[in-house]
Amino acid sequence: MKNLPNILSGLRMILAPIFLFMYIQDELIWRSLSIAVFATAAVTDYFDGKIARYYKLESDFGVFLDPLADKFLTFAGFLCLPFLDASQFPWWAVIAILIRDILVTSLRLYAGKKNLSMETRFTAKAKTMVQMIFLYAVLLVGVFKQADIDFSDVAMSIFNSGSLYYAMMFVTALTVYSGIEYLWINRDMFNAENTSS
Repeated sequence: MKNLPNILSGLRMILAPIFLFMYIQDELIWRSLSIAVFATAAVTDYFDGKIARYYKLESDFGVFLDPLADKFLTFAGFLCLPFLDASQFPWWAVIAILIRDILVTSLRLYAGKKNLSMETRFTAKAKTMVQMIFLYAVLLVGVFKQADIDFSDVAMSIFNSGSLYYAMMFVTALTVYSGIEYLWINRDMFNAENTSS
């Protein structure tokens, strides 16, 4: 039980590339199974934190591993999108999202190592929620548009409408803005760190 939260985080890191590999296969069966893998990984995110808090199993390694595992899953989701349609989900937008999240996550880990507190605004929390809703929706649309079911026509209409491109631009803009805001509101912390070193 002691290591269960970290095991779940580690499992999420393993499942993320498996999901990515399965989803980018242009076959319905692989893409459908990949959604189950993605959902399983997302469930581990819920339970590792819940178990750690309930049984008081928080650790420095867990604090490091949990957000890192989250980013593995998020990155895998965004990396799938250009394979669906690079015109609606351009690589430059995906790269901008990944760079922002890598930078902010690295700064948070650095601050944690130095026992420094970093302020978080609502924008950052909203960004995470918007990213996940967007990913779930687009990944499912990508599956349904291939399936021979009633909803496939709706999914295809959504995909061909061009609305997903504007949604991607909104997510990208929100992600980049939240990163800039994050750095700005925490600038004094880094000034203090430079002064004391």
